[in-house]
Amino acid sequence: MAGNSFGKIFKLTTFGESHGPAIGGIIDGCPAGLKLDFEAIQDELNRRKPGQSAIVTQRKEPDTVEFYSGTFEGQTTGTPIGFVIHNANQKSKDYSHIKDTYRPSHADYTYDEKYGVRDYRGGGRSSARETASRVVAGAIAKQMLKSVKITAYVDSVGKISLDKPHYEVDFSLIETNPVRCPDKAKAEEMEAYIKQIRSEGDTVGGTVRCVISGVPKGLGEPVFDKLHAELGKAMLSINAVKGFEYGSGFEGTAMKGSEHNDLFNEDGTTKTNLSGGIQGGISNGMDIYFNVAFKPVATIMQKQDTINKDGDVIEMQGKGRHDPCVVPRAVPIVEAMAALTIADFFLQDKSSKL
Repeated sequence: MAGNSFGKIFKLTTFGESHGPAIGGIIDGCPAGLKLDFEAIQDELNRRKPGQSAIVTQRKEPDTVEFYSGTFEGQTTGTPIGFVIHNANQKSKDYSHIKDTYRPSHADYTYDEKYGVRDYRGGGRSSARETASRVVAGAIAKQMLKSVKITAYVDSVGKISLDKPHYEVDFSLIETNPVRCPDKAKAEEMEAYIKQIRSEGDTVGGTVRCVISGVPKGLGEPVFDKLHAELGKAMLSINAVKGFEYGSGFEGTAMKGSEHNDLFNEDGTTKTNLSGGIQGGISNGMDIYFNVAFKPVATIMQKQDTINKDGDVIEMQGKGRHDPCVVPRAVPIVEAMAALTIADFFLQDKSSKL
């Protein structure tokens, strides 16, 4: 299986399966001499871990990260950083019923077709549990990017939307509710809806918005390695993501050029930022902002028709512990992948100072 690494210079390779003994990663290319705040790294993991509220999966994992290499006396040495997160609360029997069955909209069928073998316990390598390793690496990337601030939050759940531009949002409210929506009334509405959906044995999707401020001008390459293209790849690599748009996104298609153009101020900034902080694939110093769309979780607690390995049509029903909506736990994952992308471009651009 290829494709387990992300990045060119600041490079993360992840390993492990949902119901194996552990998951983890190796970070290559992290500069030496970076003082690490290990508590902050663990805090990021705690934002992603299961069982943190009544609206997420009730799998109880401590998700404690252990570092095995690449650090000495609290700072990075420049050698590969190896880390592990042990799996402590697997219930593999919850998946015995799908050993020879393909769950609708999962990776079961395609994994079998491609590899001829699959770990059916929790989806194995295709499980979103793999993203915990990304959060560890992203937390280190954040600490490397001292001048950059990366903030994500839940912008919508189903048809319930925040309906505010990011510059009108109070980021201090994001962590005050389990949905991670920075609006008390909307958060309560979203939380109630997720609980209703869970009671129906169903799931719902939503969107996460991310804002990156403090990015210097000049990151990104103008042809195949455009900054927004790499951010798009990073976000689309996250489990359950179905869409990515930055700046004005799809709404910009309904505008005229005279409305959409970002006119310059004398200092090189722009009066508006419909470009989303990126022009010609290169950062222009303005805030970078984008939306990430997450589909409803494919495992539902309702009966559905599907097929087995022999092609027989059978009836199945989801079992086990699953998120009725992934977006609250996806917030730190989106931030982590944004941090990995920006950190990699920082190291590619030798003129940028960390």
